[in-house]
Amino acid sequence: MIHVKTTIDRPSADAVSRLAKFSSATIHEAQGRKGALSSRIKPIDRAMSFCGPATTVRCAPRDNLMLQVAIHYAQPGDVILASAGEYEEAGTFGDVLGNAMKAKGLAGLVTDSGVRDTQDLIELGLPVFSGSVSIKGTVKETIGPINHPVVFGDEIIYPGDVLRGDADGVVVVRKDEIEEVIRLSQERDDAERELIGLYKAGGTTIDLCNLTDVLKAKGLLVEQA
Repeated sequence: MIHVKTTIDRPSADAVSRLAKFSSATIHEAQGRKGALSSRIKPIDRAMSFCGPATTVRCAPRDNLMLQVAIHYAQPGDVILASAGEYEEAGTFGDVLGNAMKAKGLAGLVTDSGVRDTQDLIELGLPVFSGSVSIKGTVKETIGPINHPVVFGDEIIYPGDVLRGDADGVVVVRKDEIEEVIRLSQERDDAERELIGLYKAGGTTIDLCNLTDVLKAKGLLVEQA
């Protein structure tokens, strides 16, 4: 098996930029409530946000050798997705590797393991999403695959799939579905903005969400004033 695949199919930068206008939750709902990574994966700072194609890497728990290799081979705009067996008690990534990624123009890091040096990473401005924060060190021992499909956060991620992360979490969009997901996300965004406008104009949840018949069928009883 070739460990490191250096040629992957990425969507256009324009498509990634257009997808980035929408929140992770909007994209998840718009594409049929799929693609949401485990809710364990959260940004180290809620202001962090990214959108980019995935460079995937599988690391052994408490071992960041292949993560460093992935940083070497990733291309500007990529998001490094590092699967490490959901091992929380290790700081597999910190400010030194963060600076290496920032210097290369990488869009962010997502890992199901732990990270450290979080204050320095926040000040650096590199989006970092992780399963935990841990000060415990790692080793550099185990070879693993880069740019092969990985199972991560209850989803299968293929290299080049687009990852969108924000304060609420991370969602994956298949690279061959990105244009359709952009269209559906825009439609959902437009509908929600219209609904918010109706609420501001005095509309109620029961009326605007068409709940009258649903509640009647379920036998909801309301005290009469």
